[in-house]
Amino acid sequence: MNCKRILIIIGTRPEAIKMASVVKEIEKHPGELELIICSTGQHREMLEQVFSLFEIEPNIDLKLMRYNQTLSGLTSEAIVILTKTLEEFSPDLVLVQGDTTTAMVGALAAFYQKIPVGHVEAGLRTENRYNPFPEEINRHLISVLATYHFAPTQTAVDALLKEGVPQENIFLTGNTVIDALFMILKEELDLDFQVNSDKLILVTAHRRENFGSPLENICVALREIVRRNPGVKIVYPVHLNPNIQEPVYRILSNEERINLIPPLEYKKFVHLMNRSYLILTDSGGIQEEAPALGKPVLVLRHKTERPEAVEAGVAKIVGTDTETIVAESERLLNDECEYAKMSQAMSPYGDGHAAERIINVILERV
Repeated sequence: MNCKRILIIIGTRPEAIKMASVVKEIEKHPGELELIICSTGQHREMLEQVFSLFEIEPNIDLKLMRYNQTLSGLTSEAIVILTKTLEEFSPDLVLVQGDTTTAMVGALAAFYQKIPVGHVEAGLRTENRYNPFPEEINRHLISVLATYHFAPTQTAVDALLKEGVPQENIFLTGNTVIDALFMILKEELDLDFQVNSDKLILVTAHRRENFGSPLENICVALREIVRRNPGVKIVYPVHLNPNIQEPVYRILSNEERINLIPPLEYKKFVHLMNRSYLILTDSGGIQEEAPALGKPVLVLRHKTERPEAVEAGVAKIVGTDTETIVAESERLLNDECEYAKMSQAMSPYGDGHAAERIINVILERV
């Protein structure tokens, strides 16, 4: 049996989290699969935290991160250097994850080299090309370029079929983020900051389409929530992007019960999610993780490519209007029946064995 060379391209913290279990599963097949990990460094500091947590050592570090980087600048630099990387290593398969610029350019570079692409977390759609931006179009492009489509849910499978992807190339696997979540929760952890509130709200907001006034509206809503609800505390790990840092610290830094902290390593973040009462987020990954922990999610976006949690009643899209965010948060803070409806632990995104299913497909098909 020939040993197949698998090159995984990772650029951001969410990609690293969601590919960690895939890496570990490949490592179980040393005679059959050879693993090469390529880090583009699109999110450098936060990416290194995850690599350290899961004991992952990239074979290649492209160091593409630049201060206040533009999409066009990242894309143009990445396509050149990733093409050289693929020419040097000649993998049998390239694996990319999700919807980042790294994933899209990695798939395109592999296609140019006529190397098959496997897309982990394939088929998520909002059908709004600018929301999320640029992720929605990135996903469409990767679906055109990929050979193997690893879909996390039946909704994602149906979306791919609707677009004409051959059924024999689509595999329902679950989402690898649930694999990572279960791996982390096996370990006990004491957080090194206080979370002594029964009504602790965890907030993350960092998406590009929320830059500017939408993020300012979110921050004003957070300020109103703590001022109107004395028992509530908010913890907000603030993304390193200056477009996030400036408005968040300008509007919220003087609020006593809002704790603005640097981005947390993934282990601490998972345990913080598990201790929170309610989560407000524009993150896609958290929409997948929180339902498995029984934590209600208010989605700070107008569209989501992850409708399963909304359909199950454990997440709700509230957008970025200040009054709506405050009203929906207070509804869950003050109405026990409404909270109970949204806090049922369930996981529409998988059972913790997604990576195993993905590697079984690779072993059979590549």
